[in-house]
Amino acid sequence: MIAKTVVEQMKVKDKDIAVPGEVLAEGMGFVPGFGTWRDGDVVRAQRLGLVSVDNKVVRLIPLSGAYIPKLNDRVIGKVVDVLLTGWRLEINSPYSAVLTMKDATSEFIARGADLTQFYKLDDFVVTKITNVTSQKLIDVTMKGPGLRKLQSGRIIVVNPQKVPRIIGKEGSMVMMIKEATGCNIIVGQNGWVWLEGEPEQEALVASTIRKIEELSHTSGLTDVIKEHLEKATKKKIVAKQVE
Repeated sequence: MIAKTVVEQMKVKDKDIAVPGEVLAEGMGFVPGFGTWRDGDVVRAQRLGLVSVDNKVVRLIPLSGAYIPKLNDRVIGKVVDVLLTGWRLEINSPYSAVLTMKDATSEFIARGADLTQFYKLDDFVVTKITNVTSQKLIDVTMKGPGLRKLQSGRIIVVNPQKVPRIIGKEGSMVMMIKEATGCNIIVGQNGWVWLEGEPEQEALVASTIRKIEELSHTSGLTDVIKEHLEKATKKKIVAKQVE
């Protein structure tokens, strides 16, 4: 019996709108990214979203509140490709970012060196956007306070439009959550949030952030979240009122 040969091809165009279950690409050469999944020889959509194809990586950008990169934004990125001169990062946007060797580390990197010794596929990093061209080519750097590779913890995805409410004025909301749970938290402007702490406390942080997303349009949100955290932790919390 002759095995069926699957011709690699995209079944949709870049920036098309896809619906859940729709076949986006055929062939094992395509890599499923955010919002997609592999079903045998094809890549299918998990949700309604905007198709984004970048170097054989097929992903979906949620239609509501997609992140648009801005200069000096601090974002969390995921390494999706190792280039000859750096790394390509997924940043929860229709546009990927490039981290060059000179912006990745102060160490000397010899020509032809194995770049995966610094950052490998699926590593998460905290970076800052240093350039956004009119063609939406994005450059990022790892040089600056707090910019680093994330070694452990977990990532949750939120609506980028809700990030200001999650952070709070002068960082008041995220600081209150940190103090209540003892977790380390980094909120990327691109809607990716990194958590690190005890599993039970990480779960509390995640549920608290979801609550902020749900109630972001309401006033008095700090008091609501303070009460939520006090009930969960059984301890008194002092909230910085700057709303």
